[in-house]
Amino acid sequence: MQAKQKLYELYKGTVERVTGPRTVSAFLEKGVLSVPEFILAGDNLVAKCPTWSWEAGDPSKRKPYLPADKQYLVTRNEEEEDIPSMDTLDIGKGDGIKSIPSYFGGNKEEEEEEDIPDMDTYEDTGDNLAVAEPSYFVAEEPDDDNILRTRTYDVSITYDKYYQTPRVWLTGYDESRMPLKPELVFEDISQDHARKTVTIEDHPHILAGKHASVHPCKHAAVMKKIVDVLMSRGVEPEVDK
Repeated sequence: MQAKQKLYELYKGTVERVTGPRTVSAFLEKGVLSVPEFILAGDNLVAKCPTWSWEAGDPSKRKPYLPADKQYLVTRNEEEEDIPSMDTLDIGKGDGIKSIPSYFGGNKEEEEEEDIPDMDTYEDTGDNLAVAEPSYFVAEEPDDDNILRTRTYDVSITYDKYYQTPRVWLTGYDESRMPLKPELVFEDISQDHARKTVTIEDHPHILAGKHASVHPCKHAAVMKKIVDVLMSRGVEPEVDK
């Protein structure tokens, strides 16, 4: 699967290099964000949640379509159980909206019933994307006395130009604030999702280290379904709300 993932990343990178960023809104029509909408939503997050901030990132990895001082968002030194919820919303047949469990600390019985996507499905899936967003991270740490219980994570959000959506990244640290090796990060991730929808990759704005990333291939489809339900109730969603 590593070879398949590398080919996918090569293809994705090529497409990003030859296509321009989205500048016209299609949030209501497709659930995607333009670059201005991503910046607007990020400004709103920073204003409402002081632990979040914009970062410039490494100059060598700067994206020209983003402001130099607003390359990505980050909140640092979050303990595992305090990781901000990266939940999406699940919309049932009765048009009710309910929260799906947090990536850290999901309902195990519900997790076992999920249809887990695989990296093999991440090639060109077109518009036929599933809209169920699984819960990725586990609350229980391994029953191993050698595993540190004070791991912390930096959570960052970048703009994925290919999918035109936000993308979530996690960087783990031990109690001495030393980066966790990828295999240790995977101990905090549901094994149903590790190396499938959650993979270890290079961060698009940070030069050193490897980072866990939640693949964004279904984000737009999930958001589109939420938008449709809200609009059916007479509410027009806004990207900065």
